[in-house]
Amino acid sequence: MHIAILTFEGYNELDSLIALGVLNRIRTDDWRVTIATPSPKVTSMNGVVIEQMSTLEEACAADAVIVGSGIATREVVEDPAIMNILRNLAPSRQLIAAQCSGALVLARLGLLKDIPACTDLITKPWVIAAGVEVLNQPFYARDNIATAGGCLASHYLAAWIIARLEGKGAADGALHYVAPVGEKEEYIERAWRNITPYLPASALALV
Repeated sequence: MHIAILTFEGYNELDSLIALGVLNRIRTDDWRVTIATPSPKVTSMNGVVIEQMSTLEEACAADAVIVGSGIATREVVEDPAIMNILRNLAPSRQLIAAQCSGALVLARLGLLKDIPACTDLITKPWVIAAGVEVLNQPFYARDNIATAGGCLASHYLAAWIIARLEGKGAADGALHYVAPVGEKEEYIERAWRNITPYLPASALALV
């Protein structure tokens, strides 16, 4: 399984790296999580430089993709070189998730047609202008597309992907590892309260 986290110049560290950390709690030989970037290196909104682990083209062939967020998403959606590659994303064959302003990317790709989305408050008017209903909640998914709003909702996307690919039991273990000590049960219960309504029975059965 290859899970790619699309990460652009000006990326939000919380959006890309929390998901990376949670997803990497799965320790199986065929599980690979990468940061997919349009260039060899990208710099975050706070100056953190990370190197490319996979290309955008490789991400379009991954089993699951998270479109990360950042301060330059509006520039990303106006970049024909990037968007032409991302038009190869296909929810018919892969899980596709978007964190915060990543929802704007999905909207501009036409992947949120008739599907409401979650996003951050700054991005909300741009997503609405793209013709997408924005929900006042942290997570929503329909079929193979999920969106989350707010940096600290990024673990919801990671847990949803793990549950879909490896089952709820595996996702539960990943969440338990990262949850605050003394608050693990409360933290995990809140996560599943938001995610479970959008999981198929097959994922819930794998405990």
